[in-house]
Parts: sequence; C-alpha cells; structure tokens
Amino acid sequence: MEALKATGICHAYGQGGEKKTAVLKDFALELAPGAFEVLMGPSGSGKSTFLHLAAGLLTAESGQICIGGTDVTALGDGAAAKFRRRHVGVVFQSFNLLDALTVADNIVLPVKLDHGRPDAARLAVLVEKLGLAGKETRRPPELSGGERQRVAIARALFAEPDIILADEPTGNLDVAAAKDLCALLQSLNRDEKSAILLVTHDPVVAAAATRVHFLKNGKIAASFDTNHDPAAISAKYLETYR
Repeated sequence: MEALKATGICHAYGQGGEKKTAVLKDFALELAPGAFEVLMGPSGSGKSTFLHLAAGLLTAESGQICIGGTDVTALGDGAAAKFRRRHVGVVFQSFNLLDALTVADNIVLPVKLDHGRPDAARLAVLVEKLGLAGKETRRPPELSGGERQRVAIARALFAEPDIILADEPTGNLDVAAAKDLCALLQSLNRDEKSAILLVTHDPVVAAAATRVHFLKNGKIAASFDTNHDPAAISAKYLETYR
C-alpha cells in the first residue's frame, strides 16, 4: 500500500463569475512507504496547492488522493482534520507555532487536540533527535529560525504519521540552517520510517531526497532519481522548463 497515491487530480482557483485558473490538471503521483521525494516547479505551478490538497486543507475539484489507503478527498472537514492529526504531518515555511505555548506543548498539540494523552517517552526521543533537549520549556520567540523549524518537524512526527508534507521548510532559514535541516530530514526519514514529500525550488534542498518530480502544465512532466546531486537537478530543471 502506497504512503500516498494521487490520481486524476484537478484544481482551479477563481470564484463566482471570475474566470478560473487551472493549476492542477489530471495530476498523478505515488510515494511508497518510507520514500523521501521532492516536488519542484516554477512559482504558481501548483506545488503547494497539491500539498494542501493531500493534507485535506483544500478540496480537489476531481480526482482522488489516498494516504495509507484512506481517500482523503472523500472526508469532510472534521474527519479530514482528525485524519491529519493522526496520519499526516505538515511542515510549513512559516513554522505555524503558537508563541504562547512552550516547545513541548507545541510538539504535542495535535495529540491534545485529538483528546489523546501525549506519550512522554516519545516526546523525549524526538527532542533529543532534533537537538531540542533542554529547550522544552522555552517559547518560539526565544528560539532561532532553525530551532523553530525543528519544533515544527517534531510536532509533525509526534503521532508517527504515514507521511510528512513539507512546504518550502527551508524558505525562512539561512544557508547553514537549511543545510542542517536537510541532513536532519534524511536522518529522520531513515529512522522514523515516515514518507516525506517536500516542496522546494532549491536544487540543493531537493538533493537531500532520493527522487524528484517536476510539475509543469498541471501534471508531472519528468521524474528521476536525484543521486543527491544538485547540479544534475539544476540541469534537468532547466531542460524541463526552457
């Protein structure tokens, strides 16, 4: 069973009498359990839109997205939110942490919203893995950008999801912090076994993954193994979009 399987996804923006702009047109993508793959494309090509559809934050006009065998496109808002808290980890460029909560409370928040009891041992393991040990009682404004993104990743991983959906997670980080985050994602993908689908425009970030997909004209135009080679990704990008 695939970690993610999308088929026939169509989505457009525009309301009422406005002319709609098609973003995704018969889009299809599959990720195996434990895969680490990247979605790339120019601004406005639909990369982030697909991640929001897969997370159940948007509803596709047509098509199907299954995560761990569950059709998320068939879920209502409440059911989609519950499914997301239990099976999907989402990481945003802007971190989306609550400044009033401590690091620990931000990490366990999805479980609490799901009326569950956070596993203290699981929390201890994650803060250690993510270099946050000793910072559990701090609040996001007291952390660096890299540390805040690590908190967001720990939150996404806490419920041991089927897949992590990461939307430009290095976008607000400096070069050194972005490099550290890429190495961390590789390590977590190996150790935690959750699949990762990451959206980026940066070939260096994309090289952390094993496979990259280029989105063009609403669907996947090319896919290939990265071999962890940013130069090869850049060359293929230019070839695809020239």
